[in-house]
Amino acid sequence: MSYRTPMARASAAGVDAVVVEKKARRLTLFSAGSPVHTYAVALGVHPVGPKIQEGDDRTPEGSYVIDGRNYNSAYHLALHLSYPNATDRARAAALGVDPGGDIMIHGLPNGFGWLGPAHRKHDWTRGCIAVTDSEIDEIGGLVPDGTPVQIKP
Repeated sequence: MSYRTPMARASAAGVDAVVVEKKARRLTLFSAGSPVHTYAVALGVHPVGPKIQEGDDRTPEGSYVIDGRNYNSAYHLALHLSYPNATDRARAAALGVDPGGDIMIHGLPNGFGWLGPAHRKHDWTRGCIAVTDSEIDEIGGLVPDGTPVQIKP
């Protein structure tokens, strides 16, 4: 089984969209509407349903953008997502809870890179989207800040 599936070559413009399909445990990079790379992922410990509040260990669902990156992350490299968006904030406010934050696409915990693809056997994050260290290095090199990210159920 291939954990990273190369598809069409990225256009000169590069990656312009990221789609995460939670049920399929898949992250796909797109360029000009065509998939260019697909990666298997691990999600939050409670992957079914949208993130509701801080500490629920769910991966959010909705439209976000990559709004920064942390090269000194405790998870090798982390691409920060713009969670919570307006919909997430409104849902949390209606419920009287804190929606949380710090949702990232990241690698493995520092010192555990040797786990490689085995980390995907269980969903283990606090709501983030995890790939291997080599995959986050590749994703980080292909995906610029400002890229839209759609997270689907």
